[in-house]
Amino acid sequence: MAADGSVAASALPPIEGNRVSSLQRLARRRSTIAFVMTVPLLAVVIGLVAYPAAYGMYLSTLNRRMTGFMEGEWLPTGLGNFEILFESETFWNVAWQSCIFAITAVLLKAAIGFWLAHMLHHIPTKGQRKWRGMLLVPWVIPPALSTLGWWWMFDPSYGSINWLLQVFAVPEVPWLGEPWWARLSIIIVNVWYGAPFFMIMYLAALKSVPEQLYEAAAIDGATAWQRLRYVTLPMMANIISITVLFSLIVTFANYDIVRVLTNGGPRDLTHVFASYAFQVGILSGNIPRGAAVSLFMFPILAICAFFVLRGVTRRNKEQM
Repeated sequence: MAADGSVAASALPPIEGNRVSSLQRLARRRSTIAFVMTVPLLAVVIGLVAYPAAYGMYLSTLNRRMTGFMEGEWLPTGLGNFEILFESETFWNVAWQSCIFAITAVLLKAAIGFWLAHMLHHIPTKGQRKWRGMLLVPWVIPPALSTLGWWWMFDPSYGSINWLLQVFAVPEVPWLGEPWWARLSIIIVNVWYGAPFFMIMYLAALKSVPEQLYEAAAIDGATAWQRLRYVTLPMMANIISITVLFSLIVTFANYDIVRVLTNGGPRDLTHVFASYAFQVGILSGNIPRGAAVSLFMFPILAICAFFVLRGVTRRNKEQM
């Protein structure tokens, strides 16, 4: 204590240092608690995602006997399955079919989902709840069960779709018997199942757009198309991108619809990566080659994810 009753200046730094050290200890304690709380999630991700992915990569380097390729053979060690697939015409047909199926189905789901969301957005709240519940039914039903219903409707002899076509004097359609009709059938079922997901995501995004923007656009004399182009779509751009990316990943890995509806036929012309990997790896007993087939989805989806997420990041920086 100084002569005038004030605290000595030399006594202040230790007090401030004690405060900093206590805060640091608290921060370290909180970070430790946070890490401990995330351990269960990390264990799930490692056990169900990281480990199966790493094990699948390891399997793809083996041969049919589950052993490594021998040195000196024409197949280089670890890459034999990939070379065989690259030389297979069936595999390239599967790759082409997978891309056509995924891109077409996702674009149709996005367009139909946006249209449904736009229509629902302008319905009063009471009526909107009923329509929203009914339109979500296809997405709630397990895809294998709903695909069985579609399989019955596509049946050439007893299907309801061809029966309706006959009523209107339209020739019967071989929905599952011809390659292009079979591909179209798979896309129809996938769109019917996935469009409600786009609808509910886009409806939530539409409700988040401020009404003041539409009022300002109306005052400036903007038409409905101009409001959609310059107000609605820019405000929904990130939601649209993320939803399309998520659906693209799920659609590429689609297995239920192809397996139940066509089982890859006719003549293996409707296979996608997932169903073809199952046929090669499980049904044919060549698990390493099946793992190699499934790995071909990764670079395609990684490239798509890179560009989509980069676009989302760029738009976020522009809005800041």
